[in-house]
Amino acid sequence: MSPKRLKIGSRGSELALWQARHVAGKIREISGIEPEIVVIKTTGDVILDRQLSEVGGKGLFVKEIEEALLKKEIDLAVHSMKDVPAFLPEGLTLAATLEREDPRDAFLSPHFSSLKSLPQNARVGTSSLRRLAQIREFRNDLEFVPLRGNVGTRIRKMNEGVVDAVILAGAGLKRLGHAGDIREWIPPDILLPAIGQGALGLEIREEDEMTGNLVRSLSDRPTHIAVAAERGVLKSLNGGCQVPIAAFAVWESPGHLILEGRVLNLAGTRRIRAISRHSVRSEEEAQQIGTELGSRLLAEGAGEILESILNRRP
Repeated sequence: MSPKRLKIGSRGSELALWQARHVAGKIREISGIEPEIVVIKTTGDVILDRQLSEVGGKGLFVKEIEEALLKKEIDLAVHSMKDVPAFLPEGLTLAATLEREDPRDAFLSPHFSSLKSLPQNARVGTSSLRRLAQIREFRNDLEFVPLRGNVGTRIRKMNEGVVDAVILAGAGLKRLGHAGDIREWIPPDILLPAIGQGALGLEIREEDEMTGNLVRSLSDRPTHIAVAAERGVLKSLNGGCQVPIAAFAVWESPGHLILEGRVLNLAGTRRIRAISRHSVRSEEEAQQIGTELGSRLLAEGAGEILESILNRRP
């Protein structure tokens, strides 16, 4: 890569392109480099007729992009951190995590003001097992309808009456100008966010010092530390979209980390929960705390839940 040329790999969805352009703009501001955005179609973009939990989970949205990085077809990948698997391919690293947008999930409905106000047997659109299990714990009288596609597609299906409500990540809605469609921000005590939700990660080749030095200046330290802790939970549980795992961390000044993790069964009738509070100084310490919290969850019965869910998968 020459000092004035940098290729950013991105999925082709409206949200992914917004994210890539957002990062490109920040790079332009700090360096004068005009990045080129390279659109890469991922398996997750192609398979739209099945739930992610049935076809492989998180890696479906990053695999082809990471392959392009390793082949040096691109220099930088922009990911929604909630889509990034627990373990990266050898030779790649997450060099930066941008400041987090609101990590909470959002409730949208043309007729109802909140999750609580939905009538019995109302149809809720979601393909996330994490959302399904936690909402079932709160409201076990609702019907869940698998809903795939981009943000606009899901909102359109809702407005056409396919479902009575949809649950989507609030960060994506805000980024695409749909904040006005949000009827309720669902509190984390009801619906704990996905690991990395609301954060953008920048992935590079470990050997690429030039790109690394450039993008590390874009990293937001509190977000980077918090997401490292959440990903520690993910690594400990070896989880993904196939199982209902949630973890959310906040790194407060002066370096105090609060981390919560949850594992639920699909019926929402059993929940394993753990909270950790520690002083943290580094990404490595944060990830270790996440790993330890994941081990606590396993010791308290999360392993049995995860095994029973995975054994049901084809």
